[in-house]
Amino acid sequence: MENQQNPLATKPIGKLIATYAIPSIISMVVNALYNIVDQIFIGHGVGYLGNAATTVAFPVITIGLAIALLFGNGCAAYISLKLGQNDAKDANHAFAGAVTVSIIVSIAFMVASLLFIDPLLRLLGATDNIMEYSYQYVSIILIGQPFVIVATLLSNVIRADGSPKYSMACMLVGAALNTILDPIFIFIFDMGVTGAAVATVISQIVSLIMAAVYFRKRSKHVHFERRFLKPNGRLLKTVMALGFSSFATQMAITFVNIALNNSLRHYGALTPYGSDIPLSAMGIVLKVNGILISVIIGIAIGAQPILGFNYGAQNYRRVRQTYLRSILIGTIASSVAWLIFMLIPDVLIRSFGDNSPEFVAFGEIAFRTFLGALFVAGFQIVSANYFQATGHPAKATFLSMTRQVIILIPLMLLFGYLFGLDGVLYSGMTADILAASVTLIFILIEMRRLNKLIQSQEALAC
Repeated sequence: MENQQNPLATKPIGKLIATYAIPSIISMVVNALYNIVDQIFIGHGVGYLGNAATTVAFPVITIGLAIALLFGNGCAAYISLKLGQNDAKDANHAFAGAVTVSIIVSIAFMVASLLFIDPLLRLLGATDNIMEYSYQYVSIILIGQPFVIVATLLSNVIRADGSPKYSMACMLVGAALNTILDPIFIFIFDMGVTGAAVATVISQIVSLIMAAVYFRKRSKHVHFERRFLKPNGRLLKTVMALGFSSFATQMAITFVNIALNNSLRHYGALTPYGSDIPLSAMGIVLKVNGILISVIIGIAIGAQPILGFNYGAQNYRRVRQTYLRSILIGTIASSVAWLIFMLIPDVLIRSFGDNSPEFVAFGEIAFRTFLGALFVAGFQIVSANYFQATGHPAKATFLSMTRQVIILIPLMLLFGYLFGLDGVLYSGMTADILAASVTLIFILIEMRRLNKLIQSQEALAC
């Protein structure tokens, strides 16, 4: 009876998706804006070499986000499934254990990266010209990683607990604070890229404090219980399996960024652009594109509790309706962004502070080639998340990896070898089309299976 009274089982799907997705989208976009705000102020205050340093730092940030989503998305998916099954105890146990392990892992990541920061920066593609800027920025950002990882975990669980607006507020406050502090530290205190990093870390700490306060005073179904701080191996394994798709996606982005940074450095040196302009401009392209990806991931995350709850409750018709509606919304979003990137890439590039002809020209080419098939991103990302939300982590992980690792990196290396810098840029468009084709095959099979389950239920009802 409790399941039937839960809004996830009864409210109109369109309204539910809006209720959960809009705060999720805002939260994800705000998270992406941390880096973009830094890059805009650094571009105006330091120049494109400072921007190139933030491009080098981006893989470090994505590794931190990968860890956060491994536990955060996995825990949120598990909680949604368990709430659909009326099992709050396992949900609380999994949550507390995930917090413990995420703290340990995030601190280990920070310490290991700081100990080997010089070879790490070289691996990430830093040139001699930007090495000092990279060191200043990354060393501070690493100190903040434990805070942002735990804050992201808590934010995901708050959303699964039925408070997406509070989850959004945690991120909004942090982003607003970062926007205020960036110009103060960069221009007034003359701290350059170090100031941008310090502003980011302070803002992330504030977001963490807000998220922690929720579980002391406002939580609904999921509660933080100290007796569950010792992780349960079985529950933790399930949480990590459900979150592995999101983890794999972010790690794939990390590997792509490392390969891309080094390819741009190598092949850019063979062109009139040199190494630093392609590295800096592509960082802008990827971070602007990151806003769209954040929107799509926000749509997917917003649909996750609806999918997970109804799949756990065996309401398969609502599962199918939720997926199809999410795909429509995601495709519209990616198509609109694709049109913007194709029509006004010069406006986007110039907003980051460097208007030199070579810099703007390369940025325009990169938008129109590397992101030339971006309109399929909504379908691909939402579909991968569908499998994660419905308890099929292996399929979700494979689909998340196809575009980034299985297809893009080999294409980037091959096309770069054959066609130089142009080949590196065209590898992005080709990978998007191929990955979407693979995803379509999986989804057609899944929809056929889901339709059979619906038909069986309706036959039994008769």
